[in-house]
Amino acid sequence: MTPIDTAADDALARRTIATVTWRLMPLLGVMYLVAYIDRQNISYAKLQMVGDLGLSESVYGLGASLFFLGYFLCEVPANVILERVGARLWFARIMATWGLITVLLGFTQNTVMFYVLRFLLGVAEAGFFPGVLFVLTLWFPQKHRAAMIGWFMIASAVANAVGAAVGGALLDLDGALGLKGWQWVFVSTGVPALFLAVIVLLVLPEGPEKAPWLDRAGRDWLSRTLEQEREAGGKVEHGNPFAALLDRRVWMLASVYVAFPLGAYGLSYWLPTVVRSFGVTNTVNGFINIIPWVVTGFALWWVPRHSSRTGEQTWHVVGPGLVAAAALALSVVVPGSGLKFACLCVAAAGIFSAQPVFWSLPPTFLKGASAAAGIAAINSVGNLGGFIAQNAVPMIRDRSGSDLVPMIFLSACLVVGSCLVFVVLGALQRDAGRRAAVQSVTSKAPTVASPHSSAQAVR
Repeated sequence: MTPIDTAADDALARRTIATVTWRLMPLLGVMYLVAYIDRQNISYAKLQMVGDLGLSESVYGLGASLFFLGYFLCEVPANVILERVGARLWFARIMATWGLITVLLGFTQNTVMFYVLRFLLGVAEAGFFPGVLFVLTLWFPQKHRAAMIGWFMIASAVANAVGAAVGGALLDLDGALGLKGWQWVFVSTGVPALFLAVIVLLVLPEGPEKAPWLDRAGRDWLSRTLEQEREAGGKVEHGNPFAALLDRRVWMLASVYVAFPLGAYGLSYWLPTVVRSFGVTNTVNGFINIIPWVVTGFALWWVPRHSSRTGEQTWHVVGPGLVAAAALALSVVVPGSGLKFACLCVAAAGIFSAQPVFWSLPPTFLKGASAAAGIAAINSVGNLGGFIAQNAVPMIRDRSGSDLVPMIFLSACLVVGSCLVFVVLGALQRDAGRRAAVQSVTSKAPTVASPHSSAQAVR
């Protein structure tokens, strides 16, 4: 290719990626923002809901954690279905069902109804986050994915910030139109998902080849680039996508990822207590909780871009994880609410900013339906960390009588998970090297043409 052709191709690549980014990522980000708010609204509703319904702390903890059980059981099947029916239809279904169930949570009457709806919310949302990660492999080449996942996950930081502000304000609507404050939390956060389901059906393209806002040159470049990556050595697509669940690399990554939801729960467990010590109203409490997520949003923007620019992956997962572990532990022992709050801001940034680079790893060795199943398996196993933490942390707190011991437990999980990255990435690199060597030998093996094929070639 001539220098002029190379420059033109680079310009086409930049233009195509920019177009896809601005047309696709805002919609996916808004979807995740609403999903994350609907997942986290229980923590704000709890402040009034427990008393109004006569729920004990253990009943509340079990009900909250049942979300993760439903999520775990349905994650892989949901993502396999998405790969077959397409993102537009499946994402619309996900949002419509989770929006409806969230609204119904606002009319919870008793413990059994609370348990059932929380479980069904996990079933409804299953497949969304890993589904987006899989969809990104259909739209973006590998070198851009960590940055795009970072952009997507910024929505989780915005969701925590918005959820904190809105959750506190909605609680203060207690009694308006005959609804309790906790009912306003569920109803007001569930309705946007129902509207988004319609928007997705109307706006989201089935794939790059059907995107009306991509010109022919852009579609051809994207199709050609993604096809070259899919055919590159080392990527596997199993005949049965569920066979990806037996791939040891999938389970190695899952063992690493489980530490991050554990750490995130430590944050959600301890942060409201620290902020409450400032002695402020529910609304002001919510606005103070915006600060950690502003810090997290910046980290989610910077870390994956720095990884892409330097080509380094390991320390861009390990470093933030270790920083988060230290900050969680320090948040209990440092004096003063201000310093504790600052430590939790750092912990939030570390826990979330390590994940975009981590999530760019599965598509380096899986493709097609196997990638959909593998990503979902990693996410579903990892999210069991939330289930474990929501039951283990209160138990540790009750038995030890200390706020420090639960945080040390969560910090230790983050340290172990972060250090396992060295082992996992080393194994992935060795596997890729072996597959490349086998492919190289196979491609160099001489082929013997049959007399028939020789005759056909001459003709």
